Amino acid sequence: MAGISSESLTTALAQLEAKLPFASLQLAKDLFGILGTVDSSAGLRRALTDPSRSGDEKSALVKQLVGGKVSADAAEIAGGLASSRWASARDIGDALETLAATVVIAVAENKSAVSASGITGLEELENDLFAFNQAVASSHEVQRALSEPQASSAAKIALAEKLVPGSSEEAKVLISQAVTQPRGVKPSKLVESFAKLAAKRQQRWIATVSVTRPLTETQASRLQAGLDALYGRELKVNVNVDPALIGGIRVQVGDEVLDASVIARLTELRRQLAG
Repeated sequence: MAGISSESLTTALAQLEAKLPFASLQLAKDLFGILGTVDSSAGLRRALTDPSRSGDEKSALVKQLVGGKVSADAAEIAGGLASSRWASARDIGDALETLAATVVIAVAENKSAVSASGITGLEELENDLFAFNQAVASSHEVQRALSEPQASSAAKIALAEKLVPGSSEEAKVLISQAVTQPRGVKPSKLVESFAKLAAKRQQRWIATVSVTRPLTETQASRLQAGLDALYGRELKVNVNVDPALIGGIRVQVGDEVLDASVIARLTELRRQLAG
């Protein structure tokens, strides 16, 4: 996905972020259900991506189709996608799939430590998805069964759950989606794309800090506290020493990079706000 479609997806993901701290698996299931409706009709996809129609008109069409069948949040999200611009008819379905998977991943992210091993919900989800793909890769018979067009969705889901017994509810939702609606790719390939989304989401919890000289314990503590306060969550901080670094410090959290000049501007802004 590129160009106009990529911009529309980026906007949709940014808008979705506000809902993620309170998201539920039901919201994800509703979005996957809307995806199934969109995928079932080429005419509907063309109507929702027709550049000659206004965004309001396309949004109203979606809400008319799904109103009362899904949650208000799901209808709003789908309506927002319909009101955006898309380069191809398939792209709106790809975006729905990404948003639904992101909701599932956020539900896992919002969980506290899940077991005596202390792994997070995101780590558990990634492990389950990886275990599923390993099990599929090890058996040609399983691969054939999951790609059999005559097999029912229920049979495929039952087989998938046997491959990863004890998997999290979040993993079950994503794996079930992959085996019942792979949308033209192998189920394991779709699961792999879900795992990549989860891994990218996990990077939001890791701060990679480059400095010109080793930090003292006091400096490291202050850095940890400052980053936690800035991002509103407890980050894992990895510090690298790079004597050649220009500016003295560089911080990367997910896709966001703060260099010394940006940090200086943020500090000055906080001073101004404090009066």
